[in-house]
Amino acid sequence: MGKLSGKVAVITGGTTGIGLATARLFAAEGAKVIVTGRNPDTVAAARKELSRVAEVVQSDAGDSAQVRKLFEDIGRAHGRIDVLFLNAGIAKFAPLADSEEELFDHTIQVNLKGPFLALRAALPLLGKGASVIVNTSVVSERAFAGAAVYSASKAGLAALARGAAIELAARGVRVNVVRPGPITTPILEKMGLSAEARDAFVQGATERIPLGRIGAAVDVAQAALFLASDDAAFVTGHELSVDGGLLAA
Repeated sequence: MGKLSGKVAVITGGTTGIGLATARLFAAEGAKVIVTGRNPDTVAAARKELSRVAEVVQSDAGDSAQVRKLFEDIGRAHGRIDVLFLNAGIAKFAPLADSEEELFDHTIQVNLKGPFLALRAALPLLGKGASVIVNTSVVSERAFAGAAVYSASKAGLAALARGAAIELAARGVRVNVVRPGPITTPILEKMGLSAEARDAFVQGATERIPLGRIGAAVDVAQAALFLASDDAAFVTGHELSVDGGLLAA
């Protein structure tokens, strides 16, 4: 018997990186897993890789109509959600002087409004004992040059999760945050940095992390599994850092 045996788990942004690693782990622990993704190429690749262990649905986490349809379809097909991992997000870094309104709007749309839309749409399917996990970032607590907009979106998301934890406690629904530090995932390639700047970012982060390495996607997946499972039955409103000690340094 796995830790999620018989549970229905939904992972937004589950076709690459942390979401994909979590989908594999949740399925291995017995869950019926549904993952979402926006990019047709990564959706197709995930369907091939997860064909025996998870359902992969193309859905844009920042599009309200698509989010609403996603959860209506899940409701008809499965009747409930036991674990909801709000993982979808983007990371675009730029100095404030070079940050266009489009960058701000898109970041907030996907990283903050998207999880709000998904959680609201999922509410009718979340019963007693359900677990909601929200993926934020250490940037919600520590400032990094060039990451002000991204940090704002993640700090707002952490606040949304805390409020949801209080509101949903009476229904027996737990809401927690997993807060990764620097993690080796494809999102590093999409940050808008040059190859040299990206290498410098990784080197600098590694030097600041007490455990001496960049995290792996499976490190975050293991933390999400704990929060999803009955091992965390008395844990809600908590932010679990998976950062190699970065915030403590």
